[in-house]
This record gives sequence, structure tokens and C-alpha cells, in this order.
Amino acid sequence: MDARARARAPFPKYYRLLRTDEYSSVFAFRRTLRSGHFLLHYRPRAAEEAQGARLGLVVAKRYLRRAVDRNLVRRLAREQFRLMRSQFRSADLVVRLAARPEPLDRRMLASELRAVFGKFAARQG
Repeated sequence: MDARARARAPFPKYYRLLRTDEYSSVFAFRRTLRSGHFLLHYRPRAAEEAQGARLGLVVAKRYLRRAVDRNLVRRLAREQFRLMRSQFRSADLVVRLAARPEPLDRRMLASELRAVFGKFAARQG
């Protein structure tokens, strides 16, 4: 993707979950979608709150010991969210790695993230 396309779909701070209570409210809502290696927790947001979806990431050390691998999964999730964000209504999303990917394949993980985000977009109607 070229620089102009990236500029049209940025990932600024207001599209991220930042505080612990934001994550807690998503987990407490108890709605999830599952893929092979990921769980997508979600919670719709009220209309009076800021519009657009926000993303939080949880990549546990017990599944990927090396920081470089955890960061790769985070980058892939952020990129797929950024590309598909326009398809989502106002909601808070948390992507959580739920199984150890063996082997660590970028294309497979990216397509799995794309599929789980697509499932969420379809569920919204």
C-alpha cells in the first residue's frame, strides 16, 4: 500500500482502547466471535459517544514468548482493523490471541483476522 492510501485510513489514538476500564467494559459485555487463533470481544457503543469503532489488543506472553512475535500479531491486527474500520458501526473491539499459532505465518494470521473482522461486520447488519 502506498503512502497516500495509508493517509486515507490512519490509526490515530481515538480509535484505540487505552484505559483498563475500557477493556473491562468490553470483557464484561461477554459477546465474542471466535476464529482459529483469535477471540474478538465486542461491545456496541451508545450513539452519543464518539462515532466509529475502537480497537484494543491482548497478546499474551504464554502463547508467543518473543516480543517480536507478539508485536507482529499486534501490527497485523491493527492493519486489518484500520483497513476494515469503515465497515464497522460504533463499537469497542478487543482482539485476543487465544491459541499458539504454529508456525507463525503472516498471511494466515492476516487472513484469519480479516475473516473474524468480516464476521463482526456481517453481524452488525
